[in-house]
Amino acid sequence: MAAISIGTAEPFIIGGIASLTAECGTFPIDTTKIRLQVQGQVYDEVHREARYRGMFHAFRRITLEEGFRALYKGIAPALLRQASYGTMKMGFYQSFKRLLSPHHCKEGSLPTNVVAGVLSGVISSSVANPTDVLKVRMQAANAIQPRLWTAFHTVYKEEGFRGLYRVS
Repeated sequence: MAAISIGTAEPFIIGGIASLTAECGTFPIDTTKIRLQVQGQVYDEVHREARYRGMFHAFRRITLEEGFRALYKGIAPALLRQASYGTMKMGFYQSFKRLLSPHHCKEGSLPTNVVAGVLSGVISSSVANPTDVLKVRMQAANAIQPRLWTAFHTVYKEEGFRGLYRVS
């Protein structure tokens, strides 16, 4: 029986598709979670009031008051993040495993898997973090949502490059 060879691009493509699919399915839950997390903040006038009593209450209230589409506020940077983060994480993980494995065995040892996971996670998180900052800020907003480029430009203009690596 011939061994199946994983092509260089295949883990990147499969990782990207899987990440995008998962993001679309779980995004309303993430939006609800973000809204729960930012409510009741003393320093932020917009989020000072505690509006939600729990996940189901938040989900229902957001849907009734803002419409079902409000649960998908920030989906553009989230998909961009997953397209970059998920694709790179899975692709680099497989590449690092092959590079680190002395005999190029499929499974690899525990240290090989751990090092490959850490390296791929650090690289992909570093590249994708700005999109995560934009996603969280867009999800937290109760107002009309700016477009992705407008949100990016606003953060960059007001906070500079470092603002893209800070979640506030």
